[in-house]
Amino acid sequence: MSQSTAAKPSLQGVRIKARKRAVKAQAKHEPEVFRDQLYKHLETVPEGDFDAYTNKLVQAGSTLEFLKYADALFEIILVGGLLQPGGSYLDDGAPISPFTIFNAPEPVQIADLKVYVDVLNKLIRRYKYLQKPLEESALPTLLQYIHRWSPAQKDKLALTTGMLMAQGLASASCLQSLTKDHLQKNDVSIDVLTLIFRGFLSEQSMDHLSSALRKGGVKDLLLLFPPNRRNPKNLEEHFRKEGLPQVSDWYIKKQGAAFKETLTNDLREMCEHDDSPEQIVAAVKAKQEESPIAESDLVQCLWTGMMSSVDWSARADQIESLALREVAKFAPILEPFCSGPKSQVALINVVQVYCYEDSRVMKAFPQILKVLYNQDCISDQAIIYWYQKGSKPQGRQHFLKGTEPLVKFLQEQDESDEDEE
Repeated sequence: MSQSTAAKPSLQGVRIKARKRAVKAQAKHEPEVFRDQLYKHLETVPEGDFDAYTNKLVQAGSTLEFLKYADALFEIILVGGLLQPGGSYLDDGAPISPFTIFNAPEPVQIADLKVYVDVLNKLIRRYKYLQKPLEESALPTLLQYIHRWSPAQKDKLALTTGMLMAQGLASASCLQSLTKDHLQKNDVSIDVLTLIFRGFLSEQSMDHLSSALRKGGVKDLLLLFPPNRRNPKNLEEHFRKEGLPQVSDWYIKKQGAAFKETLTNDLREMCEHDDSPEQIVAAVKAKQEESPIAESDLVQCLWTGMMSSVDWSARADQIESLALREVAKFAPILEPFCSGPKSQVALINVVQVYCYEDSRVMKAFPQILKVLYNQDCISDQAIIYWYQKGSKPQGRQHFLKGTEPLVKFLQEQDESDEDEE
C-alpha cells in the first residue's frame, strides 16, 4: 500500500452558494443609496396626490429593502431626510424628501397631517414588518431629537405621533424618550406630549388613550414635567389650559384610585396591628391633608380597610355576632368622618353593598345600622332618607324590608319628640 494519502478531488468551477443570512450580514449598509432610489419613486408623483404616493411606496417596497432600511425609510417620511448621530441631518447635499409630513402646510392642522398618516397606515398594513421598527426604533429616536426642529416641525411630528398611536401603528412606549433631561428643560417634553395627546384624542377617546398609556408602560405623566414642577396641581392646570380637560379629569381619577388603594391597605395594616382608634383617626386625617378625598370615597376606604382586617374563620352560626362586635369596635374610627348627612348616607350604602356581596352577613344589616346609630356614626334622619330614596339597587327590596321595623321606630320617635315640644 502506498504510504501517501490520496488527494481529495477539487470542485473546480463549482460556485458555492452562501447562506442568505450570511450574505445579509456581510451586505454593505448604504442608507444614502436607499434614499436616492426611494426619491426616484416619489419624484414622479404630482404634489398633493396622496393615493399616488401610497402606490409608489408600496411598489418601492417590492424592490427596495424596506426592512433593512426601516429607520431610514421613516426618517425620510417623517422628518424629510436621513439623520446622523446626534439628530442633525446628514450633510451630503441631498434635498428634502418629496414626501414627508414636514411638507404639510402651516399653520399646522390635524386634517392636513391626517392624509400623510393615512399613507403611512396603508403602507404599514401592506408591509406589516415595518410596524415593529417604527414603534421600537424610529419614533423613540426621532422624539429624542425633537428639540432640534422648528416649532412648526415639532408640532407636525408630535401630532403625527399621536395619530399613529391612535391607529394602533405605534405603542405609547415611544413616549419614554421624552423623559430625557435635555427635553424636560423649557417644557419641551410636556409641550410635545400635549400635542401627541391632541393628535390621539382627535381620533380616539380618553379611555383608549388611558389603555394605550398603560400598555406602553407610561406610569406617571409627572415625569415629563421639569423636576421643580412635578405636582398633580400643575399637571391638572396645564391640560385644562391647553383645552384637554379630559386628560386632567382622567389623571385626577387615576391618582384618586391609587390613593384610595393605599389608604385601604394602610387601614387594614393598622387594624391588624391593633393601633388605637385615636392613632388611626390621626393617620387618616394626615393622609386627607396630603390628598383631599370625597366623603363618600373616604368612608368606603375606611369600611373596606377595617373589615378586610377581620378574621372571618368563625363558625357559620357565629359570623353575624362577630360582624356586630367588629363594627362596634370600628365605630370610633368611623364617627369623626361621618359628621354630615352626605357621608352618613354614603356609609349606609357602603354597608348595604358590603352585606349584599357577602351573604354571610346579609341578615345582620339592620343590626349593623343599629350599632352605627347607637355609636353616633349615622343619624335617624340619614337612615330614614336612605330608606325613602337613598338606597343602592343591590338587594334593595331585601334590605328595605329588613330595616322597615327600625325605620318605623325612628319615625315614631321623631313624632313623639315633636309632640313633646
